[in-house]
Amino acid sequence: MRNIGYARISTAGQSLTGQLETLTMEGCEIIFEEKVSGAKSNRIEQQAALRELQAEDVLIVTRLDRLARSTYDLLSIIKQIETSGAQLKSLAETWQTQQHLTVDLF
Repeated sequence: MRNIGYARISTAGQSLTGQLETLTMEGCEIIFEEKVSGAKSNRIEQQAALRELQAEDVLIVTRLDRLARSTYDLLSIIKQIETSGAQLKSLAETWQTQQHLTVDLF
């Protein structure tokens, strides 16, 4: 099992530093990062992170809005994650998926 991080900022005026520090402290072995608007559907590093996932890996984000543009988008991404046998964990919302598209709220 590996912890894989994904960090995203929307504008050049923002900084990835806080997200990267948090994901590192959370034990992420690999962190994918990008500077692109959440409104863009083609997020290259996000797709790379999803392709990297293997069974029992955990994709970790600091907040769900760093990963998805909408609830529909989030559910689609969760399906991709679980198809690979991995899980999603959000640190701010304390969401963590488990098997069969179950989302636990703590």
